[in-house]
Amino acid sequence: QVPLVESGGGLVEAGGSLRLSCAASGRAFSHTAVVWFRQAPGKEREFVAGISWTYTSTYYAESVKGRFTISRDMVKNTMYLQMNSLKPEDTAVYYCTTDNYGSGKGRSVQEYEYWGQGTQVTVSS
Repeated sequence: QVPLVESGGGLVEAGGSLRLSCAASGRAFSHTAVVWFRQAPGKEREFVAGISWTYTSTYYAESVKGRFTISRDMVKNTMYLQMNSLKPEDTAVYYCTTDNYGSGKGRSVQEYEYWGQGTQVTVSS
């Protein structure tokens, strides 16, 4: 199992920004797609954004397109989800997951095996 650790969540006012981080303990993000999901209370876990294993393609849920950006820092071996113009409906626990040689666009949780513990994002109105 590949330990994944998310961080960067917190409480922010609507319109604000947060940057989430996803680090893979003890290994590099090589040859892996990285995908962010989120889960709000009482709702199913949903796809937010993904980046292909080649890091050439990115995918976003319609609800976050234009506001969120997925990126990587190879030097720090960390993946990021930059979230701007946050809305109260973005409130959720955010999770990162990986998929070896994946496309990064898979939107079903069943496609992914390894998950981090999640980081809480709360957006106040």
